[in-house]
Amino acid sequence: MLVLRRLFVVFVISLLFLSASLSQNPWNGKVVLQAYWWDYWNNNYSNGWYNYLADLAPRLRDMGIDAVWIPPGIKNAGTNSNGYSPFDHYDLGDKYQKGSLKTRLGTKDEYLRMVGVMHANGIDVIQDIVLNHMDNAGSADGSGGQDPAAANGDGNQYKNFRYVSYSTPATNETAANYLARSGRWSKNWQNVHANPAHNSLTGDWCVNWFGPDICYYAGAYGQSSNATYNPAQYSDYMRINARNWLVWLKKQTGFDGVRLDAAKHFPWWATQDFLWNLKYNAGWANGGANMFAVGEIVGSASEMDTWINNVKTSNGGSEDLVGTFDFSLRQELKNMVSGGGSYNIGNLPGTQQSNRYRTVPFVNNHDTFRPIKDANGNYIGWDSGNELGGGHIDPFDGRLSAAYAVAMAVDGSPQVFFEDLFNVGNTSKRYTHLPTNTTDLPVRDPIMNIIWCHQKLNFKAGTYKVRWQAADLLIIERSTKAIIGVNDNWSTWQSATVQTDFAPGTQLHDYSGANSGDIWVDGTGKATIWVPPCDGSNLRRGYTIWGPAGVSGGFSPAERTTTQEWEMANDLGDSHASSLQQGGALPASSAALRTAGRIFSEANKTITAYLYPTNTTKNLTMNIYNNAGSIVKTVSGTGNLTATYTPTAKGFYKIKVKNTYTSNPAQNVFVKVNYTSPKVASTSSYPAKWGVIDEENSDVTAPLKFELSQNYPNPFNPSTTIRYAIADEVPVSIKVYDVMGKEVTTVTEGQRNPGVYEVEFDAGSLASGLYFYTLKAGSFTETKKLVLMK
Repeated sequence: MLVLRRLFVVFVISLLFLSASLSQNPWNGKVVLQAYWWDYWNNNYSNGWYNYLADLAPRLRDMGIDAVWIPPGIKNAGTNSNGYSPFDHYDLGDKYQKGSLKTRLGTKDEYLRMVGVMHANGIDVIQDIVLNHMDNAGSADGSGGQDPAAANGDGNQYKNFRYVSYSTPATNETAANYLARSGRWSKNWQNVHANPAHNSLTGDWCVNWFGPDICYYAGAYGQSSNATYNPAQYSDYMRINARNWLVWLKKQTGFDGVRLDAAKHFPWWATQDFLWNLKYNAGWANGGANMFAVGEIVGSASEMDTWINNVKTSNGGSEDLVGTFDFSLRQELKNMVSGGGSYNIGNLPGTQQSNRYRTVPFVNNHDTFRPIKDANGNYIGWDSGNELGGGHIDPFDGRLSAAYAVAMAVDGSPQVFFEDLFNVGNTSKRYTHLPTNTTDLPVRDPIMNIIWCHQKLNFKAGTYKVRWQAADLLIIERSTKAIIGVNDNWSTWQSATVQTDFAPGTQLHDYSGANSGDIWVDGTGKATIWVPPCDGSNLRRGYTIWGPAGVSGGFSPAERTTTQEWEMANDLGDSHASSLQQGGALPASSAALRTAGRIFSEANKTITAYLYPTNTTKNLTMNIYNNAGSIVKTVSGTGNLTATYTPTAKGFYKIKVKNTYTSNPAQNVFVKVNYTSPKVASTSSYPAKWGVIDEENSDVTAPLKFELSQNYPNPFNPSTTIRYAIADEVPVSIKVYDVMGKEVTTVTEGQRNPGVYEVEFDAGSLASGLYFYTLKAGSFTETKKLVLMK
C-alpha cells in the first residue's frame, strides 16, 4: 500500500506538468554538431581542420546533422592556439604574420571551401565568434606590441594591435615595421579596459580574464602613444568596427549562424547591435529572422532568461535575437548521470530555462569536457579544474544515451558534442584516423539513432508535452510526432500508460529498437510505453522512441549553392611573398592583376562572378582561372560586370581583376561569387595550395628540381602568368629583356623558400614584340621567349 500511495503522489504531481505545453518554432529544431574538441588535432590534417571537416561532411549529411559549429577562424598568435585568443580579425589564414600563414584550422582558401562543401551537403555552418577579448599584440616576437601609456593598473602594456595588409606586409619583425602596419581595425590601449571613459577592471564586462578586455562604451577610443600608423579614432569606435567586421565576415565566408563566446562578458546592448545587423543589415548576406544565434551564458535558468531579455530590449529592440545553451537543464542531466540511479528524473522538465524560443539543450561541449589523454588520445583522467557547467559527462557512461534522449526531446536546437557522437576516447586513433574511415572513427550508434529519430519523426514540429514523471521514468510526447521514454533505473524496465495526442488505433513503432513489437493507441488515445534499463541488457540503454509506423530511409538534404564576397582594398589582404597574396585595391596607372580569391566548384555547376566597382566610369577586367592557371572566362567593361562559367572538372577556380587600361585611377572593388561545391571534397587530391602558390608562398612541399615553365597565355595582351619551381632556399629573380638584350623590367625578386610558384607579369607599358624572360635561382639560370601582341 505504501508503494501505491507513493505512485499516486507522483501521478498527482505529474498532472501539474501535463497541463503545460509549448508550441515549438519548427525552425528552432536544428541538430547542431560541435565539430571539434578543445584541443582539436589530426596528424593527417596538420593545421588543416577545415579540410578535415570538408572530408567529414558526407558522413554528417548521412547522419542527419543540420549544422556544424566550428572554432573561431581568425589569426591568433600561432597555430598552437585553438582560436580563442584572437589577434587580427581580418586575417582568416590569408596573411603572413605572427610567423605563419595558416591558422590552426588552415588557410582562408580551405575555410571557404569547407563552407561550400557543407552547403553542398545541405549543412549550415555556425561560426564561433569571440567579441570579449583580444590577445598577443606585437609582431611574431612581441616587438612593437607595448604602449608605454597603457599600464592602467593591470600590468599589461601589450595593447598596440597593428596588422599587416596588402600595402604594408611584414617585411621584418621589428617594432618599426610592426607599428607601421596598416591593416583594418587597428586597436589601441583606450579600446580595452581600463580606459579613461570606462575606468574599470572588475565585473563581468570589464575583468581581464582572457586577455585585454574589449570595451564597447562610446568613449573608449584614442590613439597610440608610439605607433607610426596611428589613425584618429572616433566615438563608438569598437562597437562600429565589430559590427562592420561581422558583416564583412558573413559576406566573405557565407556562414549561416553564430555562437557567441563568453557572451555575458560584454554588454547585451552590443550583442543586440551585432546580431541585428547580421540579420537585417548585411545586404545580400542577411541572416534573416531565423538566423541561428546562441550565446555562452553559464548560469541559472533565470540568469539566462534575463540575459536573453536584456539583449532583446536593448537599443529599443523587441525581437528575441539570440538564445543560450541551456546550462540549467545540462546541470540536471549531469546530476542524473552522476546520481547512478538515485536522481529523480521526473524533475528534469522543470529545470529547462523558460525562454526557449532559441534555446540550445546539450549534454557536453568543449567547455564542460576536458579529458586528460595519453599519447594516442585515450582518456586517462579528467582536467576537472577547467571544466565548466558541472563538469564532464563521460561518453562511456551507460546513461549517456538517456541524457541525449532528453536533450533531443525537450524544446530547442539540440547540440551534439563531437566526442559523444564519435568515439575517439579509447581507440588509440584520435590523432591518426581519417574522417572518412568508419572503422577508425566509429560512431556511437545510440546517439546516431536518437538523431535519426529526432529528424525522421520531426520532433520539433510537435507540441512539447510531458506525459509521465516519476523517479525512474520520464515520458515526453512531441504531439502526434513521437513519444520519448527515458529510464534511469540500472537494471529494471519501466512502463506507464499515458494519454497521447495520437488518434485511436494509430500503430506506433519503437524506432530505438528496444521493443521488437509495435503497439496501438487505444480508443481513448492512450498507449503503454515500455523503456529498457541502463545496464546494456537491451539493445538500448535507458531510452525508447515511439512514432507512427512506416517511417524509414536516410537523409538527402537539398544541395545548396554558396555565395562569398571579397572586398579589394589596400588595408585588407597581404602582398607578402608567403601570404595567399589576395586583396589590394586596383592600383593607379597600372593594369596589374589583383587576386580576389579562390572557390572550390563542382564540375558542371555554374560559377557566376560579379564585379562591383566603386568607380563605375572606368573599364575593368575580371578573369576566372582554372586549376592549371589558364583563363577560362574573361569579361571587360564599365559599371557592374558579370562572368558566368560552367567548369568541366571539379577543383579550385581563381578570380582576378584589373584595370583594363593603365590610364585608370586606383579604386576599391568588390567581387562576389555564387557557386556549388562538390559534396565529396577529397581534399588530399585537391590541395588548396594546388602545389602552386601565388607568388612566393613557402607553405608547400619542395619540388625535386629547378624549373622555369613557358608563360601562359603566349602570345598575350597585356598580362601573362609565369610559373617556376625551386628546390632549395635561394635568392630568386625573374627579369624581362628585349631582343637587344636590354633589361626592361623585373617581374619578381627576393629570397624564396622551396616550392612551386606563379607570378603575374603585366606588360601594359611595353610595345608589342618579342621578349625574353630569365629565371635566376641561386646558380640555376633558364631563359624563355614570350610574345606581346597588342
